[in-house]
Amino acid sequence: MTEIATVSSGLVAPRRILKPRRASYWRAVGRRLLRDRVTMVCLGILAVMALAMIFAPLLGLYDPLQGSMIRRLKPVGTPGHILGTDELGRDMLTRLIYGGRLSWFVGITPVAIAFVVGGALGITAGYAGGRINMAIMRITDVFYAFPSVLLAVAISGALGPGIGNAIIAMTMVFIPMMIRISESVTTSTRNLDYVEAARSTGASALTVVRVHVLPNVLGSIFVYATTLVSVSMILASGLSFIGLGVKPPEPEWGLMLNTLRTAIYTQPLLATLPGLGIFVTSLCFNMASDGLRAAMDVRA
Repeated sequence: MTEIATVSSGLVAPRRILKPRRASYWRAVGRRLLRDRVTMVCLGILAVMALAMIFAPLLGLYDPLQGSMIRRLKPVGTPGHILGTDELGRDMLTRLIYGGRLSWFVGITPVAIAFVVGGALGITAGYAGGRINMAIMRITDVFYAFPSVLLAVAISGALGPGIGNAIIAMTMVFIPMMIRISESVTTSTRNLDYVEAARSTGASALTVVRVHVLPNVLGSIFVYATTLVSVSMILASGLSFIGLGVKPPEPEWGLMLNTLRTAIYTQPLLATLPGLGIFVTSLCFNMASDGLRAAMDVRA
């Protein structure tokens, strides 16, 4: 757009008026997140917990595996042990921080694997349709015939206790969920006008999926995956609680709940600390995923 500008010499020169650039979609999402106080508080709590777990060796903590029967089951507020000690005299604060490492790892890893594998299978089924969709979705329905917790316990029980087997069991539980949501959003996107227009130009299926489908479905799939993190952490803690997850003496919140259950009548506050860590982490992940979903809603 131009307008006529008269200069003192009497000549006429065009001057370009630049329109203000529209804020990008992700910049708008970031602004909405910053205005959401609940989401920012939850993200801040998760960030503090993550930093404490990452830099735990630099915090001057006790050895998480070394105990002392002399100082076992010390109450919260004991000098030198601000959160007390467990049934073997190990510092609870140290065990909670190092236990969070394993709990987060076992909770996030299966969701990340399911996001990649399940997302790829679901997008393939949703875009291809026909027999490919039928084959993938019917196999997925087989897994849906079993409750998630029962399926995870059955797979983990068949494979045996251990971190690796627990991750495999939970991944098998979450992949069908990711396939279902990925197939649903891809099917609805495949029939939109701009995708049909891209096909009509002769673009290959891979190009259409990469350029037009993925940018419009990954957001929904990612938000759904973040909601599964809290479920995964609770499930991982449950497997450790019944002896099918992390094995002693490694610190992990679910395993700590199991070992401290005998102290619930003598030191009830100590016994609730690992459960409190699971509760706060799961709540923050759920609230953060809700805020992210609201910020990414294009109708906003």
